[in-house]
Amino acid sequence: MTVHMRDWDAFITPAEDGSSHMDLAVEGITCAACMGEIERGLSRLPGIRNARVNLTSHRLAVDWDQTATGADDIVDELDRLGYKAHPFDPASARETQDKTGKQLLRAMAVSGFASMNIMLLSVSVWSGNATDITPITRDLFHWVSALIALPTVVYAGRPFAYSAFRAIRAGRLNMDVPITIGVSLAVALSVVQTLQHHPHAYSESAVMLLFFLLVGRYLDHSMRGKTRSLAENIAALKAEVAARIGEDGLVREVPLSKIVTGDLVLVAAGDRVPVDGLVEDGQSEIDQSLVTGESVLLPVRAGEQVYAGTVNGDGPLKVRVSAESGATLLDEVNRLLETAAQAKSLYVRIADRAAQMYAPLVHTAAAVTFIGWTLLGLGWQPSLVIAISVLIITCPCALGLAVPAVQVVASGQLFRSGILLNAGDAIERFSDADTIVFDKTGTLTSAEAAFCTELSLKDPTLVLAGRLALSSRHPLSQAMVKATNALVPLDGVTEVSGSGIETSVDGKVLRLGSASFCGASCEQREEVLARYPGASLLGVRYGDDIRLLPLRQQLRPDAQRVISTLKSLGYDLEILSGDQVGAVTAVADELGVATWKGEAKPADKIARLQELKDQGRKVLMVGDGLNDAPALAGAYVSLSPVTAVHLSQAAADAVFLSDNLAPVADALDISIRARRAIEQNLWISAIYNVISVPIAVAGFVTPLVAAVAMSLSSVAVTANALRLRWGKASNSAINIG
Repeated sequence: MTVHMRDWDAFITPAEDGSSHMDLAVEGITCAACMGEIERGLSRLPGIRNARVNLTSHRLAVDWDQTATGADDIVDELDRLGYKAHPFDPASARETQDKTGKQLLRAMAVSGFASMNIMLLSVSVWSGNATDITPITRDLFHWVSALIALPTVVYAGRPFAYSAFRAIRAGRLNMDVPITIGVSLAVALSVVQTLQHHPHAYSESAVMLLFFLLVGRYLDHSMRGKTRSLAENIAALKAEVAARIGEDGLVREVPLSKIVTGDLVLVAAGDRVPVDGLVEDGQSEIDQSLVTGESVLLPVRAGEQVYAGTVNGDGPLKVRVSAESGATLLDEVNRLLETAAQAKSLYVRIADRAAQMYAPLVHTAAAVTFIGWTLLGLGWQPSLVIAISVLIITCPCALGLAVPAVQVVASGQLFRSGILLNAGDAIERFSDADTIVFDKTGTLTSAEAAFCTELSLKDPTLVLAGRLALSSRHPLSQAMVKATNALVPLDGVTEVSGSGIETSVDGKVLRLGSASFCGASCEQREEVLARYPGASLLGVRYGDDIRLLPLRQQLRPDAQRVISTLKSLGYDLEILSGDQVGAVTAVADELGVATWKGEAKPADKIARLQELKDQGRKVLMVGDGLNDAPALAGAYVSLSPVTAVHLSQAAADAVFLSDNLAPVADALDISIRARRAIEQNLWISAIYNVISVPIAVAGFVTPLVAAVAMSLSSVAVTANALRLRWGKASNSAINIG
């Protein structure tokens, strides 16, 4: 006989810190308590550095030291805990989730249909004059009800029973254990009462109890499915193959995994760009809504950046690969989205611990209730009914959903605003921030420089300078190309390292570069800088004609509006920049920010943040440069553009995709509303238990009413979380977007 064994080592990928990483799809996860059980169980294995469960996709991400624990040991531990693991595949995960949703829907339909039929029989028994109903007829109706209820409970109760069985087999308790016990006891009691010819049988209670529980479970599953589609939509943007241009000039379609940095690929009109890179030849328009949030097509030409996942418009492009598969901007977005879904905030950890404690408390409370009422002489059957009610009504489903529901919806709202979390408690810290410190270059301003004055396309010297600029990759040269719409490069161009480029046109020297390289005088430089303080200067020389063209990084399109809004909301604003004082002064004056500092080194930024911290301030740092990384890591909470250097992204608690500054205000707005919703949900869960448990213990609640109450509590916290999709923080002055 052939034994099928899986080589789990084949699914391990090395992490940047030298540890091993593996993604697994885990069967049997039904609630937040399951997440905690898995993470705690794996953390007991030697060498485990991190184990994170995504409740939405049922994905387990494990980082560990492979010399201490093998991949097989991790899978075996999951099996011991009662969970079955498979290699994670997004397509199969989606298929599994869809299958689960259909099973829940079928079970809900069966239990709902059975409930209606049993209720009709009950109404037939007790409608009209009760004396007209003979015991034989009553017992017949009770038996018919029981015959409907028994197969219904067996079929529709499987989602809860399987989960409970796996938990008990692994020696643990989850939220499905009390549900399964409660439903089983209710249907068993109804059968016993039918056998004893009791006037009342509770078949309809058992089936309706199951129906309402399934309604709550399906609503939770549906909500998580909608959130999961966000990640699937991003993943769908990734191309599977690329058209690589070989050294022989032939175009061959190869898997994306075979493309490396430096390769030249062809992107046909209408195709999706497969990698990050620089356009080497051709011009077209690109749909960069993934990166900028704007649906307007962006013109691109030689020397300009394009990103994986964006769509080429109407012209073929030859793109030189700058980031291969796994290291593209799209891959970074995917990683951040996954991090946001897996990360845990303080509130999540509190709710997890509370849900973990709840399981034994639920069973203890039900057992004590049964024993207490029996000792008081009520009789074992009525006492059991009360105990079942306690068992159902105290199930901590609402508590288990209270925080994850908000986190799921808030993460989705942040994603729609172009914000991806990189830390589990970022939402809490965003909501606490009272001071915002901005870097200037690349944060308040766009990364590309633009001329302070409009260049005349009829000026022959500038037209020639634009054509010369096509031979340079320097950012200022690229600005020259863009401003003059240059298309045809000049011949015979030479580069003078650190100074600029030059050639000869009609017997006259044409230069483009620094002011000194082009022969500009000190007086000429001072004159231009006096009119445009803080500007960068690009020199142009054609024969004896010498020009100095001032350039400046432009403010992000909505910077003034966002800064004005944040000030009106009461935030204290500052600018800390490493740029020259004149440039920082100009931006601060234009935005109306009173507190600023130019020529700030990384140590200066950290010192200022520490000073604000000592004053009791909670600072949101927004920056993108390499010199901002220490400040981003040291701030109370931090935000960085996704186009920032990788080190800054790693240091930031969140990144934003848009070319606009609006995500800064959106992050604060959504986080404030999310924190309020979390606190409201915890209060809803607490108040529900404080009110419902004593009433159930006192015997005023039937199992059916208990099921309705428990389902309504879960629906209440879910609905409160969903309000984030439509609500708005009360302290927001305008809708930035």
